[in-house]
Amino acid sequence: MRYNCIDIVVWAGLAPALIIVLSVCCICPAYGQNKSDKIEIRGIVTDINTGDVLEGASVYAKGTSTGVVSGDKGRYILHLDRGNHVICAVLVGYITKEFPVNISSSQTFDIQLKPDVEELESVTVFGRNPDANVTSVNMGVERMSIKEIQRLPVLMGEVDVIKAIQLLPGVQATAEGGSGFSVRGGSPDQNLILLDNTTVYNASHLLGFFSVFNNDVVSGLELFKGDLPLKYGGRLSSLLSVETKSEKPQDFQGTGGIGLISARLMLEGNIGERTSWLVGGRRSYADIFLAFAKDEALRKSSVYFYDMNAKISHRFSAKDRVELSGYYGKDMFAAEVGQFDYGNATASLTWRHTISKKWFSRISLNTSKYGYGLGSDMEGLEAYWNAGIFDVALNADFDTHISELWNLNYGVSSILHHFSPGHVSVAGYPDYEVQGSRALEHAVYLSNEQRLNKRITLRYGLRLSMFQNLGKIIIFNYDNNHNVRDSTHYDGGIYNTYGRIEPRAGGVFLIDGSSSVKANYARNVQYIQLAENSSAGSPVNIWFPASPNIKPQIVDMFSAGYFRNFKNNTYETSVEMYYKNLTGVIDFAEHADLLLNQYLEGDIRIGSGRAYGIEFMAKKNSGKLTGFVNYTLSRSERTIPEINNGTTYLAPYDKTHAVNIAVNYNFSKKLNVSATWVFASGTPTTYPTGRFEIDGVYFPIYSGRNEYRRPAYHRLDLSLTYVPKPDSKKRWRGEWNFSLYNAYGRKNPWLITYSQVKTTTPVADMVYLFRFVPSVTYNFKF
Repeated sequence: MRYNCIDIVVWAGLAPALIIVLSVCCICPAYGQNKSDKIEIRGIVTDINTGDVLEGASVYAKGTSTGVVSGDKGRYILHLDRGNHVICAVLVGYITKEFPVNISSSQTFDIQLKPDVEELESVTVFGRNPDANVTSVNMGVERMSIKEIQRLPVLMGEVDVIKAIQLLPGVQATAEGGSGFSVRGGSPDQNLILLDNTTVYNASHLLGFFSVFNNDVVSGLELFKGDLPLKYGGRLSSLLSVETKSEKPQDFQGTGGIGLISARLMLEGNIGERTSWLVGGRRSYADIFLAFAKDEALRKSSVYFYDMNAKISHRFSAKDRVELSGYYGKDMFAAEVGQFDYGNATASLTWRHTISKKWFSRISLNTSKYGYGLGSDMEGLEAYWNAGIFDVALNADFDTHISELWNLNYGVSSILHHFSPGHVSVAGYPDYEVQGSRALEHAVYLSNEQRLNKRITLRYGLRLSMFQNLGKIIIFNYDNNHNVRDSTHYDGGIYNTYGRIEPRAGGVFLIDGSSSVKANYARNVQYIQLAENSSAGSPVNIWFPASPNIKPQIVDMFSAGYFRNFKNNTYETSVEMYYKNLTGVIDFAEHADLLLNQYLEGDIRIGSGRAYGIEFMAKKNSGKLTGFVNYTLSRSERTIPEINNGTTYLAPYDKTHAVNIAVNYNFSKKLNVSATWVFASGTPTTYPTGRFEIDGVYFPIYSGRNEYRRPAYHRLDLSLTYVPKPDSKKRWRGEWNFSLYNAYGRKNPWLITYSQVKTTTPVADMVYLFRFVPSVTYNFKF
């Protein structure tokens, strides 16, 4: 869909106008209601030690029938008569807290709960309402607290958020040990990854063996598998939202760890009564040991990564809070002949404001940058190549609670993208640069959650998105054979616009207090995508936008499920089915040049796709033995007329069967053991099935696209945590973690290559990365 100048003006005026109309509509009904004699008190429930917000806490006034359960941000609101009351806060795994209040006007009371150490020996603390999986409208949503993540076995001693979500149903690792992940058959670039509401374009360290998320500064994560909240868009498959700690600590404290190849440290504290701060860092030190190598080339080599997180929060009043957070990380690989580096940098400034008793806002300014560089120091061939992407985003989100029928969320967002496909400098030669581009991505949205009765709750809404290419650029036009026919020169301004409507709706029907059925529909649109040169994952990839030659990708997803809890929410079970229909799907021609290619759009092929599957999940939440088991049966296909002779073929990340088992057992305060076992069908691949010879040179003949599969993948990981002095009253507390990755030494294929010899058909050679990988880490708190 393209627009002229008049359409653009209309769109530009639509967003603020719509927000004003929504705001008036929301405020007027609220003020039009009859005022009650009751007075409102509100606050946030948090963990006194970690500052994490606590969902699912019962907050009530003693001796009355007035009570609520804290929401997903730990918030609660009570309406009470004037006078003296005793407020009680109760949550499984925490000591019940009571405090007296005298209510004469609206006030704020934040509640900090202290973990019950005795109860925690046999109970897992919930970071959300224990039956939220049954009662909430959301489907395909997975939540993990940092405590759950830290109990899982780890690779090389590093607790990893990304590897934790790879154990969830419908989520698959894209490569051995990597940080890339596929959700319900989608490609990695179809996942929107956010750190404090800021996009992270490459979430990996050390080529994917670690992620960019430092577990000491993370409070938890949410993964939405297709049915994204309406405030988010721009990706087809999923949203992974990772939040750093934001609540005020009691006093100065720190956590950290020392492992075999890396170390980390996080410090946090307060400045006065209203300001809190946090800073954390990590660094690997494999390069330190290279200095002692006998080989001179190794001594001159360097392999390491480092990153830093920082955050400062200030509460100006009970109604206003401002947070400034940032992340910077970099990987470096250097040898005598050259070097390679890549990294991310993000920053976020957020203002949270309570406009009225039932009207809240969050306004944020975010920046994100990802880039990489390759350099050569060889004599006579000094060269440097760099590429990347840079974003600036502005978001305004509003929440308005009018009644059980009207719980509104609405807002606007705008992103300025800068794409830099590549710039090469070679000593003695003119620079070569693939022309960059810029684009604007806008959205305005409105959603409502409506509780019709005790059994039925609906959620529905609409997102209007727009993508505009702009700037001075040359656009190449292609004929039907994808050869350059001519070109169009643009001198600046907006030269192409796409607009799309994204409806989303869902509902839950409560069968009884412990079971429900849910269904939803979601349309997602993606305007930028990744040109990948390796299915195993690589930081040397190129992000590129929709353009006059490339239309946006669209998915329509339908899903339904049955959810059932047992024994007071100790056990959770679920079955979810989904079907995804994709249009505008992008793939690349055989042997396409993806890097430093100014004619990249000529190598793109466009078609359709579909994915469908069923996910089974069973989980035990409390007791000495906790864990989960899940199974996914799925299929993901693409049909592109100019690929595979127009015959439908399997998507690169299709895996028919996937099983994940995670078990954790607390023997005592001192000793905890855990294990995970994963199994997945091999990924589709294209094999050479024959060869032909020309003048003594052999050339392979390949099968159809993704006609075969690699061998199945499976692995067992083990972990043991030992706490020498669990009852110590000293400020310093430490623990030892021992992990074994791939405990039975399975040789899982990472890369398969083929060689041609004169007397045989093509011979396959398999490269595997890990067999037995032990690790030891000392973790501490003070």
